[in-house]
Amino acid sequence: MSSHASDNLDVSKPNGVVVKVENCEAAMEKQRRSEEDVGVLKRCVKKLHFGSWEEKEATAREIERLAREDVKVRKLITELGVVPELVSMVASEVAERRRAALKALIQLTHGTYTNKALIVEAGILLKLPKRIDLVDESTRSECSELLLSLSSLASTQFPLPSSHFLPFLRDILESESSFDTKQSCLGALYNLSSVLENAGPLVSSGIVPILLELSSVKEISEKALGTLGNLVVTLMGKRAIENSSMVPERLIEILSWEDKPKCQELSAYVLMILAHQSSSQREKMAEAKIVQVLLEVALLGSPLAQKRALKLLQWFKDERQVKIGPHSGPQTPRMVMGSPVNQREVIEGKRTMKNLVKESLHRNMEVITRRANPAGNSIKLKSLVISTSSKSLPY
Repeated sequence: MSSHASDNLDVSKPNGVVVKVENCEAAMEKQRRSEEDVGVLKRCVKKLHFGSWEEKEATAREIERLAREDVKVRKLITELGVVPELVSMVASEVAERRRAALKALIQLTHGTYTNKALIVEAGILLKLPKRIDLVDESTRSECSELLLSLSSLASTQFPLPSSHFLPFLRDILESESSFDTKQSCLGALYNLSSVLENAGPLVSSGIVPILLELSSVKEISEKALGTLGNLVVTLMGKRAIENSSMVPERLIEILSWEDKPKCQELSAYVLMILAHQSSSQREKMAEAKIVQVLLEVALLGSPLAQKRALKLLQWFKDERQVKIGPHSGPQTPRMVMGSPVNQREVIEGKRTMKNLVKESLHRNMEVITRRANPAGNSIKLKSLVISTSSKSLPY
């Protein structure tokens, strides 16, 4: 018995020693590699400051490689003062040199707020290409990716200077650039629009018509609508959106995208803001046949889209009731409010409106049931419409 215990004890000790030795060796290897990286970084800093252009380009690629490793390395690189040199290289007319610097800066922004702030302070927004027609698609993509990362500083220290920065984003969105590149631009604009004070410069840059145009492109619609949603809550943004010839038709069209529930929700949100306390906007929406689309969303949309659609429908219902009510329209002293003639007109108007609403809803329900294809629920829905009065309609 004691022999077995002794054997077990003797076996466990060497194993413990082996584990400790392996841990120690791993730590030493990590320390050695760290020291090597520091040595490489110091040489990189020297070459960036004093090397030839070819050496600077090669150094930028080396910094990109090292920056991929972890946050500590990225912080150490910036502490050694490489950011200003990399930023200055972005203004180079040599495409490969510019791209090498952009790629290095993109890696340096990952996971560290301080690095992003240092890159902005070094003047990156003024170093971007002034004309996108002079740069290739890869450069546009890298500039957009960098701006997307830096725009997370929007709430703190991301300035919107009167330079070519916003026109640069706008020009990319208007160009034939890839969806990925445009998605990065839209992401940057969305981050910037989340700060109310930025609405003025964004609207002045002419970005609203472009956002409305891109909102119809399903691949990138969500971010475009999200940015419009941020802008519409400001006076300047709301005015720019409601004055567009694309509104409300473009937004109503998006409401019918059954395969894009998030886009439906965002479109309904923008329409709600536009319609709120604006009878002229509600009139335009009614003329664009929004009610039928809202009915479909109220029955088939996501929970949030349904909620917003029902809210809009309620406003249209309230407006119709006001129009046919006894106090609507101009009144004169000769008209007695309780006179039999006026009372009959009101009752007749209500009866006519009720029949029209029932008829319209019945037709709308048939369209909806055909789209949704619920064979078993079709009869149930029709019976619900027939037995429902205008007072109990969900709008």
